[in-house]
Amino acid sequence: MAETIIKVDLKESPYTNEKIHNRWHPDIPMAVKVKPGDDFKIECYDWTGGQISNNDDAADVRDVDLSQVHFLSGPVGVEGAEPGDLLVVDILDIGTFDESLWGFNGFFSKKNGGGFLTDHFPEAQKSIWDINGMFTKSRHVPGVEYAGLIHPGLIGCLPSKSLLEEWNTREQALYDTDPDKTPPLATLPYADTAHMGTLSGDAKAKAAAEGARTVPPREHGGNCDIKDLSRGSKIYFPVYVKEAGLSVGDLHFSQGDGEITFCGAIEMAGWIHLRVNLIKGGMEKYAIKNPIFKPSPITPKYDDYLIFEGISVDEGGKQHYLDVHIAYRQACLNAINYLEKFGYSRAQAYAILGTAPVQGHISGVVDIPNACATLWLPTDIFEFNVQPGSDGPTIELDGSVQVPLAPDLD
Repeated sequence: MAETIIKVDLKESPYTNEKIHNRWHPDIPMAVKVKPGDDFKIECYDWTGGQISNNDDAADVRDVDLSQVHFLSGPVGVEGAEPGDLLVVDILDIGTFDESLWGFNGFFSKKNGGGFLTDHFPEAQKSIWDINGMFTKSRHVPGVEYAGLIHPGLIGCLPSKSLLEEWNTREQALYDTDPDKTPPLATLPYADTAHMGTLSGDAKAKAAAEGARTVPPREHGGNCDIKDLSRGSKIYFPVYVKEAGLSVGDLHFSQGDGEITFCGAIEMAGWIHLRVNLIKGGMEKYAIKNPIFKPSPITPKYDDYLIFEGISVDEGGKQHYLDVHIAYRQACLNAINYLEKFGYSRAQAYAILGTAPVQGHISGVVDIPNACATLWLPTDIFEFNVQPGSDGPTIELDGSVQVPLAPDLD
């Protein structure tokens, strides 16, 4: 049986756990050490560290302190790893805690985090999803149930000092182009809420002032939110520091491509079972700049989809040149408009797209001026027929589909 090398107590603050950190910095000491070939389990807080509760009030989503996130378990030092190597990580299994069989999805307030469709959904809302084995459903979004594709939203290795400086320089330059933008263009270092593992004193203060926030994906991996990094996946991470410094967190029970609500998956606390190996000099051998991976051989079997198209013409009718971001946004909005016709509120439809195993595709980027993106919505997740028909939308439910998401309550 694999040893659990990092444990968490969901009743305690992650700030009390020295094997947790919430910034990226090369000076964070290794929390534990393993050898190539070892397999082990790691326990993880949910990404907010327990700030969100299982109730019908979205005030906690509205007021969440996003300067604290993400709380990561690690770093795990791998014996013999050196800069330039590839760290090979096999995800052997992922699971929930018996005492915490639920997860949450949320829309952040535009004033505090926002999201992909924040101009359409500027107020905080949340939905709670109950986990029953491999399936999930929500009291806030009736009429759907689906199998989870459990995965870590965030996993990666520590950056080198030079890579950290590169991140901070380029993100500061972007931020400075519009420092008053809401939500901001980038999340910059912020020492006040930094948790740096076992670092203390002046060393902690210095690293906290420099440490990169965990919000975006970067060259080392990080917050990529790739739903297909599930059990059975194999990931090849660039190594930038001695012993690699692998960290993981932000576990998701289920998510659609893009994690479009930002707090867009079904966020959960839980555990992950990993195995590590090394390819010496692998970065140069294979020209690796960003991680590459093999997807899970175990995925929910949904093979009937409604596919919604979007093009790079925004909501106001303005033409953009081959803009995939706008095209995917339009595909999502088209799907939301469609689901509204079946009795869902726009917020419920948005929550479905963020949590269900929808697929996002870049379908065309050569036909000027419009890029085409598509959103693939699996039809089997619904408890009623969502196919178009000559009789128009029919709802085979008892009307409970009108139950709203948890609102932003004062």
